Amino acid sequence: MIFGRKKKEPVQVQTAVSDGYRSGLLLMGSSGDDRCEWHLYRSLRENVPLVDAAIGKLVRLTGTFGVECEDKELQEEINDFLRRVRVNGNQQGADSFLATYLDQLLTYGTAVGEVVPDKSGRRIAALYNASLDDVELRAEKDPFDITFMTNSISGEMVKVRYPELILCTTIMNRPGKVYGTSVLRGLPFVGDMMMKIFNAVGTNWDRVGNVRFAVSYKPGENERSFTKERAALIASEWSKAMKSREPRDFVTVGDVNIRVIGAENQIPDCEIPLKMLMQQIIAKLSIPPFLLGLSWSTTERMSVQQADILTSELDFYRGQLEGCIRKICDLYLRFRGSKIKYGIRWNCVNLQDEVELARARLYNAQASSLEDKEEE
Repeated sequence: MIFGRKKKEPVQVQTAVSDGYRSGLLLMGSSGDDRCEWHLYRSLRENVPLVDAAIGKLVRLTGTFGVECEDKELQEEINDFLRRVRVNGNQQGADSFLATYLDQLLTYGTAVGEVVPDKSGRRIAALYNASLDDVELRAEKDPFDITFMTNSISGEMVKVRYPELILCTTIMNRPGKVYGTSVLRGLPFVGDMMMKIFNAVGTNWDRVGNVRFAVSYKPGENERSFTKERAALIASEWSKAMKSREPRDFVTVGDVNIRVIGAENQIPDCEIPLKMLMQQIIAKLSIPPFLLGLSWSTTERMSVQQADILTSELDFYRGQLEGCIRKICDLYLRFRGSKIKYGIRWNCVNLQDEVELARARLYNAQASSLEDKEEE
């Protein structure tokens, strides 16, 4: 006993696999192509900061939520559980779980988590974000039945013992496929082009920006017998002048020409092609450019329209997450022995959304009032 508290009993996570026991079987089978794409999307986020920043913004802008029901005491109890539940190893709160869950969902098109009960099986101890490298989804003969597989200590794929505790969400599923489609689909080519431009810019600046000199010596008719010795002397003196930390004059005799290598060549302008590629990324992720720090010319009305489009995108992602949230709440109520109706209320993204919603309610109320008067 430490500080008067009993040591917590460990909980068993079904979807967690030790790296030492991870088998190559997970990279084979019907989902092999999907897993290759996942590594590609992961590499894309690591190499193109714009893509990583856009997904991070979408995750943070999705916002937080709360549970509402008629029993206010039970409502406070559920919300307190959602705020305090342990997540993974060092996080707390369902919002932290959903942030990682949505990040995984956007990147790979599929997100998997788990509700972990305590050892007694009487309450929920934690929420766990599972790695897609540790879990495999398989379609059975019934197309509406999906089996969750995980890697055992022996290296064999086995069914998850309690699939009712598994949380799984997919977006934009292709017909006949179990896994979802990433929002980054189609962007690896764009990212590859951007990396080529960045690498070329870096190479050109290394060649042109880091100034190099060409020293040429043209011997006269009476100096040709000493050309080799004089060239070696010029090279030695020039090297000393360049290596000196303080300004040093270079003095020589004869017909010596010194010019900068690459001074006549200009680095190609990459602003226009890069902007075209970034437009493709923004069009795919549906996020306004100003949220990513891009100061492109735009009008105030266009900014409002872009914000409205972003709001509709966030509503779509919130709708995709509600199934996961409801399953967590249903399991909590089941462990508690309660069965009530409840609703999920998302917080508005910002104050401007509150104003627009209030204005929309006002217009609807005015329209209803006018319709009632006309009917009378």
